[in-house]
This record gives sequence, C-alpha cells and structure tokens, in this order.
Amino acid sequence: MHILVLGGAGMVGRKFIERLAHDGQLGGKPVTKITAQDVVAASAPAAAPFIFDVVVSDVSNEGEAESLIASRPDLIVHLAAIVSGEAEADFDKGYRINLDGTRHLFEAIRKVGGGYKPRVVFTSSIAVFGAPFHEKIEDEFFTTPLTSYGTQKAIGELLLSDYSRRGFFEGVGIRLPTICVRPGKPNKAASGFFSNIIREPLNGEEAVLPVSDQVRHWHASPRSAVGFLVHAATMDTAAIGPRRTLTMPGYSCTVAEQIEALRKVAGENVVKRIKRVPDPVIDGIVAGWPRNFNPQRSTALGFKAESSFEEIIRVHIDDELGGNFVK
Repeated sequence: MHILVLGGAGMVGRKFIERLAHDGQLGGKPVTKITAQDVVAASAPAAAPFIFDVVVSDVSNEGEAESLIASRPDLIVHLAAIVSGEAEADFDKGYRINLDGTRHLFEAIRKVGGGYKPRVVFTSSIAVFGAPFHEKIEDEFFTTPLTSYGTQKAIGELLLSDYSRRGFFEGVGIRLPTICVRPGKPNKAASGFFSNIIREPLNGEEAVLPVSDQVRHWHASPRSAVGFLVHAATMDTAAIGPRRTLTMPGYSCTVAEQIEALRKVAGENVVKRIKRVPDPVIDGIVAGWPRNFNPQRSTALGFKAESSFEEIIRVHIDDELGGNFVK
C-alpha cells in the first residue's frame, strides 16, 4: 500500500506517519511506501518498515499535484492547509493553498483515468459553521462560515462530495475539532491559545489568554486526530452516502473549564502561569466559531474522541512530556 500524505511535516501528519510506522499496516494491508509532501521536509519516523519518500513542494503550484500522484498512491491524506488566523490575515495565500491546492489535487486524480480511484481523506474544519448556532450543532446544520478559512474548507467539502459522486475517487471528509493540546511551538492558528494555555504552563512557561474565560469550544487530542484519519482511511464508506464529510466527535468546554481541568491535573502553581491579555482580533474571530456538537453520524460510524478535558490534558502529558511536567 502506497500512501501520499499532503502536509506530512505538520503535527498531525507527523503523528499519523509515526502511527503507520508503529503498526506497519493499515486496514490489514502492509504499508510499503509513504510519500510525505510539505513546504518543508518531513522527518522520517524511527525504524519505519516502509520506503519513506520526502517531497518539498507547494501543492498549489501548477503541475505539482500531477507529479505527486503520478505513481498512483492507494490512499491520499490531504492535511495541507494555511491555518485559520493566517488565512484571515492573508486572503490571497489562504485561497491559493486551501482552495486552489485542493482543486488541483482533485483534478489531477480525475485526469489520471484508467480505473484509478484512490481513497482520499480530506481534513476539513468546524470553521465551516457560522453563527447563529444551536446549543448543539446537529449533522443537518447548514454551513455558513464567517471566516475565509471556513469558506475555503466548505468549498473543499462540496468538491469532495461532487468528485466522489462522479466516481473520480472515494472521498471521506472529516471536520476536525480544534486539536488540543498541540505539541511544539505556537502556530498562526487563531485557535492556538487553547493549546498554549495548557502546554506552556506545563512546561514551566507563561502563556497568554487573549479571550474571555467564558469562550466555549470543541476539542479533541492529537491522538484522537490520528485515530480519525486511520478510521477514515479504512472504514466501509457505504454508510456515508452522498454527504461525504462528517463532523468528528470531541469534547465541548469553556476556557474556564479548561483551566479548572488543568488545576485538577497539575495544580494551582501551573495555572498561575496563565496571563490574561485581551486581543480583540482573536476574540472577534473566535466569536464566530461553533461551540458544541451532536455528531451522531460520525459516532455511529465508529469515530471516537475523549470524554473530558482532563483526559485531553493527560494524553498530552503522556504522549509529549513522558508523564512529567513542571510543577
């Protein structure tokens, strides 16, 4: 099995590849090759039992998508994207990467022909939904995004469904919750503070909270995100039907509840490292995001996530900190 991972140097892509290296197979089929594409070089996983090919490129460039799929990968995992805050700040770049790059990929697959019909897992976002919201957003809630990033992802979802309907590939779209706690350095996502206020204090560093404690959001851990990808890549898609994108399960909580979970897990000294510095730009972006979901379709199809924010914090401590943190 040959797997192409677009955005393979990013956090979720790296963890997905590490999972494949550990398992050596996907859906009962041995993984023989992974091609990891990104704008920076992806790192090879330790002791990988497959060929690991690194491609440094921009998928939105003319002809790049055709080059990437020339070897006809069996599975294509599309993680490449400009994140929410950057897409809002740089309109042209957001549409070039998030929309044009996706369209180029889908078109390149279509033009191969000859019976080539790979599984395509497209990572979308809960940013496709815009206010006003129901208390819990159901699977039938319409997509009316209030950011450029959400609009770009919503268009990608429509393209995925149409190209799948036409039989060009077998698409599965997954709307990711905000992935928390993200390891490493802060990125340009407007949602980054949700991870920052947990990650930095656990590392003994101060973190800035730019929004109110009452902001509510939908979360899942990086471990769950990898599980979503694995399940989307291997599931029987007959039950999905024409609506090819699913809202992933997660856990809804306020920032105050995040902080209280951190207090329970790590103690008051860790919580004191959070500094409140309001940012009206971030606050304005977050105000248009959904807060809670009732993702019955995805849970019925076997997708799983954490059931508390304390569990999310403990996953981070176990997976990224070796079970320890700075008290």
